[in-house]
Amino acid sequence: MSKPILFMGLADFIVRSAYQMGKTPLLPIFAASLGASDSFLGLIISVSTLTGMIFKPLIGFLSDIWGRKCWLLIGTTFFTVMPFIYTFVDSTQTLFIVRLVHGFATAVYGPVSLAYVAESTRDKKGEVLGWFGIAKTSGYVVGPLAAGWLLLNLDPEEVFTIIGILSSIAFLPILLLPENKLLTQHIRAFSLPKKFLSAIRFGAESSVVWIAGALEGWVYLAVYAVKAFLPIYGLTEGFNVFQVGIYFAVQELVHIIANPLGGRLGDKYGYLLTVIIGMVIMACAIFYIPSAKHLFTLLTIASVIGIGQALVFPSTLAMISLRFTGKGIATGMAISGSLKNAGKIAGPIIAGLFITAFDYELTLRGMGLFLASSSLVLVVALRLRYDPSRTQL
Repeated sequence: MSKPILFMGLADFIVRSAYQMGKTPLLPIFAASLGASDSFLGLIISVSTLTGMIFKPLIGFLSDIWGRKCWLLIGTTFFTVMPFIYTFVDSTQTLFIVRLVHGFATAVYGPVSLAYVAESTRDKKGEVLGWFGIAKTSGYVVGPLAAGWLLLNLDPEEVFTIIGILSSIAFLPILLLPENKLLTQHIRAFSLPKKFLSAIRFGAESSVVWIAGALEGWVYLAVYAVKAFLPIYGLTEGFNVFQVGIYFAVQELVHIIANPLGGRLGDKYGYLLTVIIGMVIMACAIFYIPSAKHLFTLLTIASVIGIGQALVFPSTLAMISLRFTGKGIATGMAISGSLKNAGKIAGPIIAGLFITAFDYELTLRGMGLFLASSSLVLVVALRLRYDPSRTQL
């Protein structure tokens, strides 16, 4: 694996770890301590993703023109500065606004980092993206675990300060990244809107973008519903905050271990078929969460969900990277990423409304049933239009 991919992976690991420290389980608990209701808590969790959904296509397009490195530096700056702002938050309304702005950082790193890696890889894209997923997913392991442990000893405001300091370390590997000079273009400012719309139309005409984005959106709707409310549900069921952090750490650790294998299975047996199997596995695990009354059972469920993630995400990324080449790949990633973000936004909001109207158990089981039904719809669609044994649509 080349040095640029390693540097990109290291930077992604640092900012993702720090960002996840501030998100799970810290953010739901912090929002609840400020008096957020279940429905408004869902909005707080998801609003940063709304920023990503809006800005990802534009940033992906601009990075196709001006290069990746400058945007990665901008994203790292946001990741570093925003955590310090949380220390001044004293109301749920202010927290909502801060989360909205914080989401710009993820809007940058999402399409740009993936495009940087994908364009640096010629062969075995599914496997390489699977390995890069280790760096991204490692942050989801370290972040919740570290946050859970720190919350046993520190106030939320102190944890946010630590998050900002850790994020600043990512500047070093980003500064060491070489720019892909083949991508950098000099385009007059007045021509940018026209070229942006042209790039969006080009991406939108590809069925791969919509299918891959919809697949990830369905999965993330269920996953982020669990991520938003499991910390609070776990506390009501007798688990402590550190045990909740262990749950999310185990889920993503298994995801890391299985990610390269999931990429290879997608390369060998077909990306769409691999995604369907992963969705079914995750649906069964999420449905069973309310039955977990002991830590071992909860961690077993986390492991199964991690396996499902490893089957889904390398394959959806590979589908797009095979469809787009050169300067169009970040735009394609960004469009698909916006569809994925729609699921991340909808999940916590829908879950919050259901919890308000019903309870945690019915909501969690409903998310499992939703994911299972989505995979069934996909199977029917594939039987009608596509051959799932193909690696390209």
